[in-house]
Amino acid sequence: MLGAFGRLRWRTRLTLWAAAGCAGLVTAGFAELTDYMQGWFVVLHEGRAWVPFLLTPAIGAVVVWATTKHFPGSQGSGIPQVIAAARLVAHRQPVTRLVSMRIAIGKVFLGVLALFGGFSAGREGPSVQVASSLLYTAQRLLPRRLALRDADLILAGGAAGIAAAFNTPLAGIVFAIEELSRRVEARTSGILISSVILAGLTAIAVEGNYVYFGTIRVGTVTTSILPALLLSALVCGVLGGIFSRLLLLPQLFENSRFWRWRAAYPVRFAALCGLIVAFLGWATGGATFGSGYAITSSAMAGTTTLHWAEPFAKFVATVVSYFSGIPGGIFAPCLAVGAGVGFDIAHLIGATSAHPIVALCMASFLAAVTQSPITSTIIVMEMIDNQGMVMSLMAATLIAKAISSRFGPELYHHMALGFARQKPQS
Repeated sequence: MLGAFGRLRWRTRLTLWAAAGCAGLVTAGFAELTDYMQGWFVVLHEGRAWVPFLLTPAIGAVVVWATTKHFPGSQGSGIPQVIAAARLVAHRQPVTRLVSMRIAIGKVFLGVLALFGGFSAGREGPSVQVASSLLYTAQRLLPRRLALRDADLILAGGAAGIAAAFNTPLAGIVFAIEELSRRVEARTSGILISSVILAGLTAIAVEGNYVYFGTIRVGTVTTSILPALLLSALVCGVLGGIFSRLLLLPQLFENSRFWRWRAAYPVRFAALCGLIVAFLGWATGGATFGSGYAITSSAMAGTTTLHWAEPFAKFVATVVSYFSGIPGGIFAPCLAVGAGVGFDIAHLIGATSAHPIVALCMASFLAAVTQSPITSTIIVMEMIDNQGMVMSLMAATLIAKAISSRFGPELYHHMALGFARQKPQS
């Protein structure tokens, strides 16, 4: 017979596992919706170059209007909001403007709509905020006598979102350990980490055990890769540092005339950003539209050849899309930019196989932008067919992160300061 304490523990487990399962299902559904709507965007503008010039600004204006009017807090990636919410709730401040069912609904449907408009964004960061919202909402059902700390639930939800979005429970577990190890008590860490695993496994059950961005066949890697490793880490470290610095401009210079105009007229600004995104897509034959998953996968499969300028156009399109204020993340676009830079470097040095360099650049650019080398390494590690390259990936990401950190503060945590300072709307 279970005692009262045992029954409370099992009620806590079942409640969190149910919430984690829902997070996995929602994330999987989010992925299916984004793929479906991006497919429709391709169908609409194929052979009709003028369509994005009308559709993208209009969609941007509608999405940002809905975001500011009905779903404030759902703009952008979602990861800074989760970090800010965890900090605020630890000080007993309200966080429903950052993680709630309202935010989760807005994040999914407006994020899907933005990708239908061709904006350069991803679903991974939004999945983090959605999953955190679900697990935070579940705390209302937990027994107060064995309640977990709300900050732990929010961060565990973020880890569950990463696990489900990348279809790799390992990446979510590492995120949970990095973020939760100094915050979660030993008696509750097992429950939370098992929730992260369950969310990832639920997504795998729904979507299948696919490899994110496809399998990168790197073959045998020897010490001869060292010069390419150093060059990749250097280039991606600099580019990633510039990228993250650019994303912080609205926060660093919020009192300048340009960013005050953006704050005063967010819908007009979003339409202008949509026009720029449409132009970049037209100039690259559609390569910069969407998350970048499809064209990068095709390039790695050898069915598409990337122009040397495409990663830089994708770089600009992603920055502009983020400035617009739409709900959308940067993980997938950063991986696409890194892959394009890898192909450029491989062509520049005359490498016999581009794939090892592509893998190094994908991990390095993502690590430079997010300043999270371990998570970046694991995400790309899951894509390659030679686990002997793991040490090369880790070395490249650490070097890129060190270079990027010279350009400014850690991206997500600095953005989180802005969300934490914002006052709740009355």
